[in-house]
Amino acid sequence: MESGRLSSTEQALIRESWQKVSSNLLQHGIVLFTRLFDLDPDLLPLFQYNCKQFSSPQECLSSPEFLDHIRKVMLVIDAAVTHLENLSSLEEYLTNLGKKHQAVGVKVDSFSAVGESLLFMLEKCLGTAFSPDVREAWTRLYGAVVKAMSRGWDARKEGE
Repeated sequence: MESGRLSSTEQALIRESWQKVSSNLLQHGIVLFTRLFDLDPDLLPLFQYNCKQFSSPQECLSSPEFLDHIRKVMLVIDAAVTHLENLSSLEEYLTNLGKKHQAVGVKVDSFSAVGESLLFMLEKCLGTAFSPDVREAWTRLYGAVVKAMSRGWDARKEGE
């Protein structure tokens, strides 16, 4: 994750937009995951807590365990925003996070729907402030995060 991937303008756009989102991470995270389950309902079975299978996205989204997962996802995004100048400092963490996601059955392809859901959430939160430049900056940041996480899949293949 080269630190030069995002321009200073893109970094400023991301920081400014995230400031509005970060005022209520859980609420915005619920928007993100609601959209994710709309886009890819087949992801729902991946979320099981205490061997309990959720019968609907609404049941999952109201579970305390899943709300904790949402908080963690939003904190990972927050960490990426905090480290925009030095995204490579998150490389090992994100690769390991990728390994954990692969271990529970997440496919790399699913990150496309997650990215769409992230952009949807940002658009809902920011309204007219979600300009094409803001969208592009977030798309580039998310691409860098996914690239690092996908190395977790590659690392598992090498270790097998």
